[in-house]
Amino acid sequence: MSHLYGLILAGGRGTRFWPSSRRSRAKQVLSFFGERTLIQQTVDRLRPLLPPERIWIMTNHHLRAEIVKQLPEVPKHQILAEPAQRNTAPAIGLAAQIISQLDPDAVMGVFPADHVIAKPGAFVRLLRPAFKAASEGQIAVIGIQPRWAETGYGYIEFGGTVASSTTKPSPLPVLRFREKPDLQTAEQFVAAGNFYWNAGMFFWKTSVLLESLRQFQPKTASLLASLPSLKSRQFAPKLEAIFPMCENISIDYAVLERAKNVVGIPAGDIGWSDVGSWNAVYELHKRDANGNALRSTSIVEASTGNYVQADKKLVALLGVKDLIIVDTPDALLIADRSRAQEVGDLVKRLEKAGHDHLL
Repeated sequence: MSHLYGLILAGGRGTRFWPSSRRSRAKQVLSFFGERTLIQQTVDRLRPLLPPERIWIMTNHHLRAEIVKQLPEVPKHQILAEPAQRNTAPAIGLAAQIISQLDPDAVMGVFPADHVIAKPGAFVRLLRPAFKAASEGQIAVIGIQPRWAETGYGYIEFGGTVASSTTKPSPLPVLRFREKPDLQTAEQFVAAGNFYWNAGMFFWKTSVLLESLRQFQPKTASLLASLPSLKSRQFAPKLEAIFPMCENISIDYAVLERAKNVVGIPAGDIGWSDVGSWNAVYELHKRDANGNALRSTSIVEASTGNYVQADKKLVALLGVKDLIIVDTPDALLIADRSRAQEVGDLVKRLEKAGHDHLL
């Protein structure tokens, strides 16, 4: 157990959660469900296996100060900021390089910072066989049993008949990773029963990952291997110089889809959601008899299916339906819930228009 480590990826901007999510206060440091923020909840549910001193966080310069503030239990030097956005493979490789210098026998799990898992006990029962498989030299992933034919997720294809369980989960061979499918293909995946959503949770020995990078991404591996110890005064300037030269590629494309020693843990119902849009927040919140999720003081008349979030302001709804209403001191979002995924496009328009103060 002392060789188990967790890496939490917290570098995203969460543009689909504008106007609440901004560069310096993105989705992962916001609280949508209760008082604890998404990243705080991520650390909380890892605690049964991973104490804070063995948790590392990869974020960016905009968010690091806020994450340090929110997670005082995690050693400050273990909250790292990428010098540049180069996707997940360099970020994970960097963490593996650092941790392996401290502990050559380290086994690392990788976790997104912005997911919701309503059943943390069932989740922890999945982690044990995943870490065990990783400690034996395999690469392990967790697959989420699909609840509908989702076209926005990648899929993991398991070998044979899959009986997902949260009581005694065990690893199965992964035949291949499948890209985000069209609707017809997604329906076929769900009907087949052995295709699970890829939740972005991975497990490996740091030595196994670094060897995989040397094999499949030699340039990035060589750059990361050139870094001095984290304690060295030369670490920060060297990282600043070499990290932007790493290949811009996800860990899925860089390693997982090319490695041969990949197994997966099929998850039953753990209450997982990637909280990918305001509509997902709506779906996860309690709603009144008319389907309204009201996170602010509200007066509602002849209105159904709305999500309302407005601090220190009463919101009155009259004869409207299926809206997202999010109010902040400097911006107001009113959107059709069915178009929640397009909120990120508004952020791109703000960027083009030069409204940096709203980003």
